[in-house]
Amino acid sequence: MSVYNFKKITVVPTSKDFIDVVLSKTQRKTPTVVHRQYRIGRIRTFYTRKIKFTQQNYHDKLSTILTEFPKLDDVHPFYADLMNVLYDRDHYKLALGQINTALHLIDNVSKDYVRLMKFSDSLYRCKQLKRAALGRMCTIMKRQNQSLQYLEQVRQHLSRLPSIDPTTRTLLLCGFPNVGKSSFMNKLTRADVEVQPYAFTTKSLFVGHMDYQYLRWQVVDTPGILDHALEERNTIEMQAITALAHLRAAVLFLLDGSEQCGHNLTEQLSLFTSLRPLFANKPIFLLLNKIDVTRPDELSADYRAKLEEIAASGIPILPISTLTEEGLADAKIKACDDLLKYRVDSKLRGKKGTSITSRLHLAQPAPRDQKQRPPCIPDAVAAKREREAMMGKTKTRTLRDDEVEGGEEWSLDMRRDYNLANQEERYDIMPEIMNGKNIADFIDEDIAQRLDELEEEEGLRMEAGEYEEEQDPNAALTQQTRRQVAEIRRQRQLIRRDRIDRHTRNYPVAPRKLRIRQGQNDVSNDDNEYDDDDDCEDMDTVMDEAGIGRKRKRSRSATPHALKRGRDSSRSRIRSASRSSSRTPRDVSGLSRTTDRTVAKKKAKLVQRKLIRHGKAGEADRHIATKMPKHLFSGKRGMGKTDRR
Repeated sequence: MSVYNFKKITVVPTSKDFIDVVLSKTQRKTPTVVHRQYRIGRIRTFYTRKIKFTQQNYHDKLSTILTEFPKLDDVHPFYADLMNVLYDRDHYKLALGQINTALHLIDNVSKDYVRLMKFSDSLYRCKQLKRAALGRMCTIMKRQNQSLQYLEQVRQHLSRLPSIDPTTRTLLLCGFPNVGKSSFMNKLTRADVEVQPYAFTTKSLFVGHMDYQYLRWQVVDTPGILDHALEERNTIEMQAITALAHLRAAVLFLLDGSEQCGHNLTEQLSLFTSLRPLFANKPIFLLLNKIDVTRPDELSADYRAKLEEIAASGIPILPISTLTEEGLADAKIKACDDLLKYRVDSKLRGKKGTSITSRLHLAQPAPRDQKQRPPCIPDAVAAKREREAMMGKTKTRTLRDDEVEGGEEWSLDMRRDYNLANQEERYDIMPEIMNGKNIADFIDEDIAQRLDELEEEEGLRMEAGEYEEEQDPNAALTQQTRRQVAEIRRQRQLIRRDRIDRHTRNYPVAPRKLRIRQGQNDVSNDDNEYDDDDDCEDMDTVMDEAGIGRKRKRSRSATPHALKRGRDSSRSRIRSASRSSSRTPRDVSGLSRTTDRTVAKKKAKLVQRKLIRHGKAGEADRHIATKMPKHLFSGKRGMGKTDRR
């Protein structure tokens, strides 16, 4: 059986938080999108979905609580009795039963109101049925407030319980308060239990772990037990009694021989005798602690006689000291070995052990006579061994011998056992094939010599000046000619941009007469830009000679500056002309003064505001018809009337 992990139980909210979470999720996941003009079938479907969604939320959350909390009939008896001691079995079952009843009641309420919703004939009746259904569900949850609070306290306490595996190898420490149980556990394991010089420092079970013979061991420290009747023991003592009754462990009963715990040795032995029924079928060890204060031989004769009587019954008595750690290792080894032996014996005695031993059979032949039968070696084998010894023949060397001799530097020779006609070709270089051809066939043996010759020839050409940079063809141009060339380039770039803009324009087309007039103006402007046609012809000649504008050429010349495009007056003229020829806008026509136009625009926006708001609204938007309902904000309100949904 696995260890129970009670720390994963979900937090149990109060009834108010429960209702707030469920109703908020219902409103968020099923927003109110229903209108009076909808057909009644659509309205019924919407409110039915709200009821079912709320019921499903309650069902899921309550089912989670019922599933995650442990059922006393399903857990190990140790945890069942421990929970009975800590939380009262009846109260725990009653709380879970009430939650289960609330779950079924909510499901029934949902079914009833979904059935009634089918007979509603208006939006108002559908809404009232929905309110009634959700209200009854919330009322059922409000009545479970005490059960939810109790289960939350149980969950918090369960999460603080140690994870004890009832079936693993366990050492159980018990005895009177303040006899050194926690100190013994701190020395034996990696646990850090509080140790104080007064009784009942340990008020609950503590678990520590240790390793012995490559196995993980569990050590449980129990609260102190007083010597009185079972009915008079409190909750702290009953935890130790529960552990003694249900855990299959080796019991280490600690005694304080110095009597510094406040109880003499007679009372401690009386407690040991009263708990003997709980030690049945368990290895028992009596640890005499604090021998650094009182040695066993310093005890009185009566005490020694009682201890000898217990030892005679087969219970080992081991003297220890948690202060000086004397005898701790021997006690640990003795307890662990005896527990391992006991567990193996108990398995063999059970049904499982019988099934295992029935499948195992160890053959041990018995001698049939007194005749000796030594091993038989054939004559041929003995003769072969004698011949090899006379010839001095050694053992055949194998690859394993080479590997041992070579160590880390040895590697397997894959070509050692190649079966070739000529064994000398085993270690030849393998040909590399690419595209069906051997790469070795394309390797020139004289490539290094040829490379040296090429480098020498290249050096001679560099000395002769064959690689000097060519002069820039524009170097012969004057400064004025350079400016003119740059201006021509800029004009050509602008013309190209205008052509692109005309093809991709997105404005009204000007009338044909206006375009003809505009074209004439552009021609006149172009004529005025260069007055002398001969200068243009000379410039074309210069550009042809300089190789400008003919083709693109890669060079290391400086990057040309970006062209700054001036304001295009022709486009503005076209737009203004087309605008003047169009009709007057509606918001301007009939209004001569500017103030009247402004007032008209404001009134138009005011009229359109409501239409714009309705256009932006979506189906999921929540509509609140009345911001402050009169029944909520008028008159005297009693207790609880302000918390309305």
